[in-house]
Amino acid sequence: MTERPLPPDADAPEQLEWAGKWIQAKRRGRWEYATRSRGIRAAVILAVDAGDVILVEQYRVAIGKFCLELPAGLIGDEDEGEDDLTSARRELEEETGYQAAQWETVGEFYSSPGMVQESFTLLKATGLSQVHEGGGTEHEEIVVHRVPLARIGEVIAEHRAKGHGIDVKLAMLLGPLLLEDAAQ
Repeated sequence: MTERPLPPDADAPEQLEWAGKWIQAKRRGRWEYATRSRGIRAAVILAVDAGDVILVEQYRVAIGKFCLELPAGLIGDEDEGEDDLTSARRELEEETGYQAAQWETVGEFYSSPGMVQESFTLLKATGLSQVHEGGGTEHEEIVVHRVPLARIGEVIAEHRAKGHGIDVKLAMLLGPLLLEDAAQ
């Protein structure tokens, strides 16, 4: 197998254009992109229980609206050296009020690789038990939704009709619905 040649910009030096506490804007050759500062990544949790999935809704300044999402959080933003699973456990309980008996690491994924260097680890949480109401930290005001997987398409449509944003990661929950016709 021959290796594919890299495009000309791949070897260009990376230039830092701007840096904040959480985000950096960079340039490499012709390409501009964003990265997380300090190498911070995210943990995203697919929390499923008895045919339901746990989703969260919160206001996102970047899109100027409420957004329906999977629970998630930054790895190492509070404790340097924190691992993916520790972060996921903390975020699931903090945002949703649930704890999970079983955890499975699905893998690393990139959020929007054409423009953002950020990656996240997807973890599947099962054996859920609710220990409190959730809602996030004092400044997050997260609304928790327990949604039957059989209704996921309807629930997403309802949130769209309200003008809410829909996180791209929810597309994986629509996968069986979208591929239904292709299998026939």
